[in-house]
Amino acid sequence: MNSSQTIPEKSPALPKISENEGLLTWFSTVDHKKIGILYMLATLLFFLIGGLEALLIRTQLAKPGNDFLSPQAYNELFTMHGTTMIFLVVVPLLIGFATYFVPLMIGARDMAYPRLNALSFWLLLFGGLLLYFSFLAGGGPAAGGSGGAGGGAPAAGWFAYTPLSEQPFSPSKGVDYWALGLLTVGIGTLAAGINLIVTILKLRAPGMSLRRVPLFVWMVLVNGFVILFALPPLNTALVMLLLDRQLAANFFSPATGGSALLWQQYFWAFGHPEVYIMILPAWGMISEVIPVFSRKPIFGYNFVAGSSVAIGFLSFAVYAHHMFAVGLGHTFDYAFSAASFAIAVPTGIKIFNWIATMWGGKIHFTTSMKFAIAFLILFTIGGISGVTFAAVPIDWQMTDTYYVVAHFHYVLFGGTLFAIFAGSYYWFPKITGRMLSERWGTLHFWLTFIGFNTTFFVQHFLGLMGMTRRTYTYPDLPGWAVLNLVSTIGAFILGLAVLAFLWNIFISLRSGKPAGENPWQAWTLEWATASPPPEYNFERLPPIRSRRPLWDLAHPENPDWKHVQD
Repeated sequence: MNSSQTIPEKSPALPKISENEGLLTWFSTVDHKKIGILYMLATLLFFLIGGLEALLIRTQLAKPGNDFLSPQAYNELFTMHGTTMIFLVVVPLLIGFATYFVPLMIGARDMAYPRLNALSFWLLLFGGLLLYFSFLAGGGPAAGGSGGAGGGAPAAGWFAYTPLSEQPFSPSKGVDYWALGLLTVGIGTLAAGINLIVTILKLRAPGMSLRRVPLFVWMVLVNGFVILFALPPLNTALVMLLLDRQLAANFFSPATGGSALLWQQYFWAFGHPEVYIMILPAWGMISEVIPVFSRKPIFGYNFVAGSSVAIGFLSFAVYAHHMFAVGLGHTFDYAFSAASFAIAVPTGIKIFNWIATMWGGKIHFTTSMKFAIAFLILFTIGGISGVTFAAVPIDWQMTDTYYVVAHFHYVLFGGTLFAIFAGSYYWFPKITGRMLSERWGTLHFWLTFIGFNTTFFVQHFLGLMGMTRRTYTYPDLPGWAVLNLVSTIGAFILGLAVLAFLWNIFISLRSGKPAGENPWQAWTLEWATASPPPEYNFERLPPIRSRRPLWDLAHPENPDWKHVQD
């Protein structure tokens, strides 16, 4: 956008706002941008904790018969690693990006319910602290996993199958902390989903119809509805589990007339939509990054948006493919198998549209674009391995093996986290007013790409060879030791990648190149204000006649809106 141009449409007069940047304002703020940053900082902390847990797990598995960790400590660590990465990192980090950027992208001053927005964050933080309090209360791995009144961290796996999470299999208080912590986080996530839905539907700027909003906003909207319907089953199941453990309600314990399968029905009714809660906003990030660095509008906007809606519906129709091995019967297996195959179609449409957007474009290989391209490769691998689980006989063979671990990480690390890194390099200048170093960014990218594939690609073969997930140790069978050692080396390369990213942030905040309003010459509204944005977001808004308002503003002599208008 030409800096000499003025934006013709002025928003209503702004009130005088006192810019008090003291530390205490961060504890009392209702500004969506500060809350978004708080989400990012909290999830970065939990990401580092979860990554350390992963390194301890991989160290234990580096060689056969290792006794680096006790069995109880290992169970606690893989439970806490999975729980942390899913509930305290990926989901809230995506909500944090949405909290920061959705109001900016739709031309709003703030979220629809600012105080509810703040409450959502604090519920996340204190829910996470409650979960980790189990280590302090019960001794945790350092004490062999057993201890005093608290009883140690939970050790039943991140989906806490009953009766493993019931008495007497989990006599410590760790599962109680797990259930209470996730219930707290779940209430906050549900509130955030409702807030994002209302904000998008009610606070869009004049001229911005739903068919003109950025695709990131579209996918956050769909994600909000998935949250709205997926979180209640989990929250309900957590309350029932607590009643079982504290009041002997006997919902899930077979020994006293309960049903272990009931827990699985509740959990996976949440659990598989949760996968799409963790990926839909990430797809939105990719849908913003690829067009900007290809210098082309997104190919097939309507198809990308429509396929997101289809995925939102189908995400609730595939959950029981996690339960093919429990004996639900052929009718259920056939139905959920067909739905699991069907959901690959709208996902494939997105991949096609992203590739078609790049085709013939003037691609700028920034660090953000490198992560976006790597996302396409890695997520496709994860998607293909996921389709294999839709075939019931293959699922029976591969369930609960390292093949599942590899697939899951290709979807959520190779997919979601690579997309988050792409979005981080893209939006960091807007959040901070500074550019991240491309030199350090390139090092971060290659360490992450090499480390990720070294860690998880070999796990496909370990799963095919019969190594089960949650294995504390293993015998020296042919090939197992070498592949596990390779996987462990890859995990430590990923650790170096994270350090490179943190160093990049540190030096960029101190002495990074000033970003200006729109360093990427992007087209959406968040780039129409200062970097970082003022508390009120916009003094003026451009006229919104298409999906690319800043392009229209920069090219008034050549309005080419045919491909982006309603």
